[in-house]
Amino acid sequence: MAPVRIGNCSGFYGDRHAAMHEMITGGDLDYLTGDYLAELTMLILARDRAKSPDRGYAKTFLTQLETSLGTALDNGVKIVANAGGLNPAGLADAVRALAERLGLHVDVAHVEGDDLVGRAADLGFGTPLAANAYLGAWGIVDCLNAGAHVVVTGRVTDASVIVGPASAHFGWGRTDYDALAGAVAAGHVIECGTQATGGNYAFFTEVPDLGHPGFPIAEIDADGSSVITKHRGTGGLVSVDTVTAQLLYEIGGARYANPDVTLRLDSVVLSDDGPDRVRLRGVRGEPPPPTLKVSLNAIGGFRNAMTFVLTGLDVEAKADLVRSQLEAGLTVKPAELEWTLARTDHPDADTEEAASALLRCVVRDPDPKNVGRHFSSAAVELALASYPGFTTTAPPGDGQVYGVFTAGYVDAALVPHVAVHADGTRVDIPVATDTLVLEPVAEPAVPEPLSPSPTRRAPLGRIAGARSGDKGGDANVGVWVRHQDHWPWLVETLTVDVLRDLLPETRELTVTRQVLPNLRAVNFVIEGILGKGVAHQARFDPQAKGLGEWLRARYLDIPEAFLS
Repeated sequence: MAPVRIGNCSGFYGDRHAAMHEMITGGDLDYLTGDYLAELTMLILARDRAKSPDRGYAKTFLTQLETSLGTALDNGVKIVANAGGLNPAGLADAVRALAERLGLHVDVAHVEGDDLVGRAADLGFGTPLAANAYLGAWGIVDCLNAGAHVVVTGRVTDASVIVGPASAHFGWGRTDYDALAGAVAAGHVIECGTQATGGNYAFFTEVPDLGHPGFPIAEIDADGSSVITKHRGTGGLVSVDTVTAQLLYEIGGARYANPDVTLRLDSVVLSDDGPDRVRLRGVRGEPPPPTLKVSLNAIGGFRNAMTFVLTGLDVEAKADLVRSQLEAGLTVKPAELEWTLARTDHPDADTEEAASALLRCVVRDPDPKNVGRHFSSAAVELALASYPGFTTTAPPGDGQVYGVFTAGYVDAALVPHVAVHADGTRVDIPVATDTLVLEPVAEPAVPEPLSPSPTRRAPLGRIAGARSGDKGGDANVGVWVRHQDHWPWLVETLTVDVLRDLLPETRELTVTRQVLPNLRAVNFVIEGILGKGVAHQARFDPQAKGLGEWLRARYLDIPEAFLS
C-alpha cells in the first residue's frame, strides 16, 4: 500500500500565513495539517473568549482557507487542524460560512470535549481562565471516516493532527501501538513546521535558502514507519540532523506519552533516504497512560519592568546605587521584585552600545496599582539624582496582565471526547481500555570510557548540536553529536553535574538526564527554570528556546582529534 503524504503548514498561531497555499499548490498531498496551539496561545484565546463567547479560535486559519480551500478540494487534500482552540464548534461554523460565501460544498466536522473550565473546581483544578485536556486522534479519525473534508479540533496533542489522518487512511486499531507510535514520531517531527527543515537548527549555516524554507511532509507507511521530506524546489534542508533536533524538542524521558500510545523515543532509528529525505523506522509503542494532561491557564496578576542602561566604568557600583534608590523610593512594595544585571558591556569599547550593560527590574503584584505608574515613575524620577549616564530603554508605563501555566492530570474516563460530523451527528469516542502507568526508563549501558587523549578548551557547539524548549515551568535541552566516534565522549562527559557547572542557573534545580543511543543524544529536563510558564516571564528567555545555544557556547575540554 502506498504511503500517505501528510504535510504541515503551521507550527504556531502566527506562523507563515502563506504556508497553507504554498503546501497545497507545491506538490502532491493527501492531508494538510496545522498546529496552532501552545500553552501561551491557550491563554491568549481564553482572554479573547472572555471578551466574546463567539471568539476563542485561531482567526488566521480562516484567512488562510480563503485562498486555499477551493484548491484543496480540487486536489483532493483534506485539512485537519487544532485551530479551534477554545471554540472548535464556532470555528467549524465559520468555515462553513466561508465555504458558502466562496460557493464551495465542504463537509466540515469538529472535535470537542477537551474544555474542562466549567468543571475545573470539581476536578480539583481551582478556577483557571482556561482548562483543557489533551485529547488524542480518534475523534479526528471518526470525522474523516464520516467523509469530512475539513476537521477542526480544540486542544488535542500536537501529533494527533497527524496520527488521525494516518490512522483513518490505514484503518489502524486502538492497539496497533507500533504503527501509532511511528505516526506520533512523524507527527512530532513535522508539527513544528520549518523546525524540521532547518529552522532553529544548531548548524544553520549549512542550510540552503533558509530565508524561505519549505514546510515538512511525512510520508507514513502502513506499518507506521515514515520518511520526512518537503516539496521539491523549496528552501531549507531535511537531514538526519534536522530531524534529530526536532525529535529532541520539548521531550521528557525516553517514554513520550500521548493519549493514544506511548512512543518509545529510544527505539527510533534514523537513516538517510536521499536528498531531503530521512527515514524513521524501528519505532515501538506502548499503551497510553490512564490519565490525560490538562493545560491550566490563569491570570497571575500584573507585571511591569524597567531597564536601566549602565555605561562605561563601575557597572556593579552603578547597579547597586540605582537598586537601593528605587527600592527605598517605593512606598508600596510589590509582591515580587526581581533584579537582573546583564553584563553586555565590553572594556575599551568602540561604540557606546558596546560599552553598556543592562539592569532590569521586574515587579509583579495582584494589584495593578502596585506595579503601575507608582513603580515606573519612581524609576524615572531618579534620572537626575542617580548614577552618571542614567538612562532607561523605555518611558514609564502601566503594568500588564501576566498569566500562569500549570499542568494537571485527570482520569481519561472523566473527559468527554466527541466527534461532531458535518450533519450534526455526535459520536462519543470511547476511552482507551488498555493503559500503562509510565515509569522512567533505566539509563542504557553506556559506551566504554575513552582512553586518555590530548584535549583543547573549545565550545561544546563545535562538535554538538542542541535543541531546547519549554514544558510549562520546566525546560528540556537535548544534545546530540553527528559522529558516532564522538558519542562515547558525550555520554561520559556531559553529566548532570557538568551541565549544572556549565549552566549556573540550574545549580539549585532538579535536573534529570536521559540517554538516547539511537539518536547519539542526551536529553536533560530542568525543573522549575521557567517559573510558572512562559506567560510568567520568569527569565530572560521565557520559553528556553536559546538555552541549548547557551550550552553549546560553553567551553569544555574536548579531544583535539574531534576538533580538526
